Amino acid sequence: MDSCSLISVADLPAPFRSAFCFRYFNSLQSECFPVCFLSDVNMVVSAPTGSGKTVLFELCILRLLSRFLSYEGKFNHQKGTLKTIYIAPSKALVQEKLRDWNMKFNTWGINCLEMTGDNETYNLKNVHDADIILTTPEKFDSVTRHGIRDGGLSFFSDIALVLIDEVHLLNDPRGAALEAIVSRIKMLSRSSDMKSSPLANVRLLAVSATIPNIEDLAEWLLVPAEGIKRFGEEMRPVKLVTKVFGYAPAKNDFLFERRLQSFIFDILMQHSRGKSALVFCSTRKGAQAAAQHLSQIAVSLGPSSPFIKSKLQQEKLKEASLSCSDKQMQSCILTGVGYHNGGLCMKDRNLVEGLFLKGDIQILCTTNTLAHGINLPAHTVVIKSTQYFNKEKGLYLEYERSMVLQMCGRAGRPPFDDTGTVIIMTRKETVHLYENLLNGCEMVESQLLSCAIEHLNAEIVQLTVSDISLAIEWLKCSYLYVRIKKNPENYGVKRGIPCERLEKHMRDICVQKINELAEYGMIWTDEDAFLLKPLEPGKLMTKFYLKFGTMKDIVTAPGSCSLEDALHVVCRSEEIAWIQLRRNEKKLLNDINSDKEGRLRFHVIGENSKRKKRIQTREEKIFVLANDCLTGDPSIRDLSLNQDMNSICSNGCRIARCMKECFFYKKSYKGAVNSTLLAKSLRQRLWDDSPYLLKQLPGIGMVTAKALHSAGINSFRTLAEADPRKIEILTGRKYPFGNHIKESLLSLPPTLEMQIEEAECKVQGKSKITVKLTRLPRQISSSKQHFADMTVGSEEDNMILFHEKIRAEEFPSPYVVTVLVACPLHGKVTVKADLIFDEYGKLALMSMKSMWFPGIFIPSGMPHW
Repeated sequence: MDSCSLISVADLPAPFRSAFCFRYFNSLQSECFPVCFLSDVNMVVSAPTGSGKTVLFELCILRLLSRFLSYEGKFNHQKGTLKTIYIAPSKALVQEKLRDWNMKFNTWGINCLEMTGDNETYNLKNVHDADIILTTPEKFDSVTRHGIRDGGLSFFSDIALVLIDEVHLLNDPRGAALEAIVSRIKMLSRSSDMKSSPLANVRLLAVSATIPNIEDLAEWLLVPAEGIKRFGEEMRPVKLVTKVFGYAPAKNDFLFERRLQSFIFDILMQHSRGKSALVFCSTRKGAQAAAQHLSQIAVSLGPSSPFIKSKLQQEKLKEASLSCSDKQMQSCILTGVGYHNGGLCMKDRNLVEGLFLKGDIQILCTTNTLAHGINLPAHTVVIKSTQYFNKEKGLYLEYERSMVLQMCGRAGRPPFDDTGTVIIMTRKETVHLYENLLNGCEMVESQLLSCAIEHLNAEIVQLTVSDISLAIEWLKCSYLYVRIKKNPENYGVKRGIPCERLEKHMRDICVQKINELAEYGMIWTDEDAFLLKPLEPGKLMTKFYLKFGTMKDIVTAPGSCSLEDALHVVCRSEEIAWIQLRRNEKKLLNDINSDKEGRLRFHVIGENSKRKKRIQTREEKIFVLANDCLTGDPSIRDLSLNQDMNSICSNGCRIARCMKECFFYKKSYKGAVNSTLLAKSLRQRLWDDSPYLLKQLPGIGMVTAKALHSAGINSFRTLAEADPRKIEILTGRKYPFGNHIKESLLSLPPTLEMQIEEAECKVQGKSKITVKLTRLPRQISSSKQHFADMTVGSEEDNMILFHEKIRAEEFPSPYVVTVLVACPLHGKVTVKADLIFDEYGKLALMSMKSMWFPGIFIPSGMPHW
């Protein structure tokens, strides 16, 4: 499109022109303008990174907002009535768009709401009032999975526009969540209940990097021919030269990362042509190490350093280094090299960004988060390794394709450069993957099949799928249905299978998944297996975002499940199945399990009922790590094993909470109490009988907890009684540390007293028990809410007689519960009452009542702390 054909911003209605700070849309935007702004058809756009696709989103938003324009051209906005959902693969990209769109649209009264894991402040009113909801696939899936029961999905009817950024994310393992939510939106839009709502005519716009099978995305998103827009490299503002270099693997991923460092200088000399370069590294330490390595080379070259071009530049760098608070950065800056990561203070980050933008720093080593958000383009981009260290999983994983493309998009600086260069450093065996990605030859496939049962269950729980025909329709709404017809072999189906056989295969997949869900009590089906209804275990699986294999283990666990049994369920879970037993870890794990000091509560036991001398499986490793961690003073110092431990605790807490609710549903007393204790222990990372319980208070770390424990201060009660000055002497801390620690006790729940008594009962064969809960007076109330599970159960038949979730600060005091207990003709009934807080070990209150028919023995209640 020549310059004469470019569309002017003045062609927009007057109230909308201020959204853009330029006079003309570029050629890509101008070609898409008639479809984006002058129609309501669905669109899919494939174009190189950096070609201006964000403006297409904004044009579609303005098209939607134009419904609020009066005939006279006045903008009369009605809050929250027409919603836009923006879905991006990362929190960083969501937050970048949030900043931009708040600046652009806020003056018009448009309300933007971020919905990611970083922002949990939104509530139902925020969601209903929002005009633009910006989210990630996983968060939107999670929020909308269990919102229907409390009216949380009612905002769906107001959704009029869905914007999908980086839709090629479908090709990554995380793509299944994106596929599931788009399929959900498509299903709900067809519902008869939505006929008169904006959702019935929802508009979909998806953009991606250059891909070969854009027509498949168009088929999935119901895009007509005029809505399919494919652009090639000619749309890049700066021509990109790309190179993928393959290197031989090292003994481990960490050593491979270090080896690549020695190649960076030569690559920069060969390809950056003395211009600015960004070097993307997988970790903060890696970015700092790379910068220091390049800086040392520059120092060794003296006056011939390639990163210093003039005396003026050198003077500016000297001045800048004096104002830098990071000592390592100071020496790097002097050589024209810098690093950028989240560990720097804001002042240093701003300093290094400014120096790089002005060209005073020529090389900037950074983490991948800089690929989003901050506009720091460079002539050359070097991606040092295509793997990053995943903290949650504790191992190196390949970058998502969308992340690699985002990093590549930083290469080239219009109008300073007419070309940009991208160098990708990877393993020899993955060179072809990144060549295909950069050349736009990588087919986008579906990732739904491996987790279809979890997503189908979620739809049944939300009532979007209520019978087998709707389940099949849901599968037909998926991208999987499109791709399985084009590439059946990729999904385990023979090529050349007739269309009707393929349809039957899809129906069989649905029926198989439904039968599995019904077999394990996740859903109910009628005799014909046609009608589908969610049951509580299925609801819990969806609520806690668990894998089907993990949920099977939970529902089949015995009702008398012990604390050790519950921990084994966590250790077998699919959520942490990626944790592997490495050869170099075995000796350490064997030593921990031998437990000569008697630290561990549970051990890995062999067939001879003795502690195993050799840890041999992944599950055994996880069990040992969990037990070591829950002592409160783990002996493990290895970084990799610590990362494994973090994942075990974070995922394990979620699994144990689901187990707890499942046992409450089944009214299994022992299982419920033990899984409640396990969930709390994993959350606090110590058992409720750990000698280091004081670590739960803010300001008390391991060293302080040990010092206090040595002096006999090892409980909340003994700490409350201790003198603040004594605390400071014992811990070697200065005044007013003791006062602060004493004040931290105010974060604990209020003191509660429980009493169990027998009451007169006129029902034959029954005994009436009253449980009275009293909140004792407290001078200063806690600033936070504390929740606890109050449970009354009979031990012999393992039955829950009463259960309620209470707020410690709000229940009427005294709070009295009356329970009828059946008395057997022979034998005894033991009734127990438990009050277990969600947080804080040792704040579990237990009273026991042993009943003999007709006589009853009642011991006195136990103290709170």
